[in-house]
Amino acid sequence: MRWWSVANLVSNAGTWMQLTVQNLLVLQLTGSAAATGLSLSVQAGPGLVMGLFGGAAVDRWPRKLTAGLSQAVLGLVAFTTAALVATGQLNYGLLMALAAVTGLVATVDGPATALLGNDLVRREDVPSAIAVGSLVHSVGRLGGTALAGVAVGFLGTGAAYAANGVSFLFVAAVIPFLRPVGEALRAPAKSSRATEKAVEAVGAPEEEIGDRARDGLAFFMRRPRLVALAAITGLSAIFGRNYQLTLAVLVTGPLAAGAGAFGTVSSVLAAGGIVGAILAARLRNPSVKLVGALAAAGALLQVFAGLSPSLIVLLVLVLPMSVVESVSDTAGTTVLQTDPPANMRGRVLGVWRSASTVWGLVAPPLLGLLMEVAGARGALVAGGLIIAVAIGAGALLRSRRQITWLAPAPATAVAADYRSVA
Repeated sequence: MRWWSVANLVSNAGTWMQLTVQNLLVLQLTGSAAATGLSLSVQAGPGLVMGLFGGAAVDRWPRKLTAGLSQAVLGLVAFTTAALVATGQLNYGLLMALAAVTGLVATVDGPATALLGNDLVRREDVPSAIAVGSLVHSVGRLGGTALAGVAVGFLGTGAAYAANGVSFLFVAAVIPFLRPVGEALRAPAKSSRATEKAVEAVGAPEEEIGDRARDGLAFFMRRPRLVALAAITGLSAIFGRNYQLTLAVLVTGPLAAGAGAFGTVSSVLAAGGIVGAILAARLRNPSVKLVGALAAAGALLQVFAGLSPSLIVLLVLVLPMSVVESVSDTAGTTVLQTDPPANMRGRVLGVWRSASTVWGLVAPPLLGLLMEVAGARGALVAGGLIIAVAIGAGALLRSRRQITWLAPAPATAVAADYRSVA
C-alpha cells in the first residue's frame, strides 16, 4: 500500500502537470478559449459513452494486468504528444485525437486502479485507503500544478507530457509487485454471497446475473442507497463545489479583492481538503446517511460563505466547508466501492463515471447562467439552499416511509393473512 500510494502521488503530479499544460498548449495552437474548453470535453466525453463498458471490462479481466496495461498505454500517449510537440508536428486535430484516446483508456484505468488500491487492504481498512488516496490526489494536484510552471519555463510544454509519461511507466512498473490481501484474491467472479446480493438488488434469477455491462446498470438503478448517493453527489457537483468559478467571482467582485486574494482562498480550500482526507482516514463503516448529512452541512456553510461581508469571514468559512466536503467525498467513495458485490464493482464504477461526466458537463454552464441571473452571492446562497433542502426532503421522505412500514397492519388484513396461511 505504501508503494501504491507513492506511485499514485507521482502519477497525480504528472497528470496535473499535463492538464495544466494542455490548456496552455491549446491556447498556443488556436488562440481560442472555446477551443480549450472543447479539448477538456473531448477528453471527458468517452466517460459518458463508454464508462459502463469500461467498468464491465474491469470486472471481466484480471485487475493487476488491466491496470498495468492501461497505465502503459496512457504513458505511450503522453510520450507521443511530447514527441510531436518537440518536433513541431502537433496540431489541434492531433491533440484532440490524443485527448480522446486518453479519455477512452481512462474509462478502464479509473475503476481498475481504484479497485486495485482497495484490494491491498482488509475490508475494514478500505475507508482509510480511500482517504489516503484523496490525500495523495490533493498533494499531487498542488505539486503538479506548480511543477507545470517550472517545466514550461525551463524546458517547454513538451516536458510536462514527457514527465507524465514517466509517471505512468512508474505506476506500471510498481503494479506487478503489489500483493492483494487474501480476501480480495478469494473473491471469485461469481461467489455465492456476491450472487445473493446481486439477486437481491436486481431481482433476477441467478442465471441472469452475468458479466454484461447492462447488468451493472440494472444493479445500480435497483440499489436505493446507490441511487441516493448519486442524487446527493450530483446535486453537490452542480450547485456547489465549483468554487474556482463562484468564489473567484465573489472575491474579485463583491468583496473587491484581487487575484492574489483568490489565490489565498484557493490555498485554504486545498488545505481543508488535505485536513478532511486525514480525518476521513478514521472512518470505518460510512453510510449514505452520513454522506447526506455532511453534504447538507457543507451546503449550509456555502450559504454563509455567499453572505460573507469580508474576505476574512470568507476564509474562516472556507476551511471547515472544504474539510466537511472532503470527508463527505471519502465516505461516498467508500460506499460506492464497497456496497456492490465484488463481481459488480467495476460496472458500478463505470455507471458512476458516466453519471459524473454528465453532471461535470452540465454544472459549469448551469452555474454560469445562475450567476448571470443572481450574481456570485446569489449563486452560492441559492445553490447551497437547493442542496440542503433537497437532502432534507429526501431524509424526511425516507423516515416517513420507514414509519409506514413499521406501523401495525389492520386487524382485517391480519385475519385475511391468517386465513390465507391456514
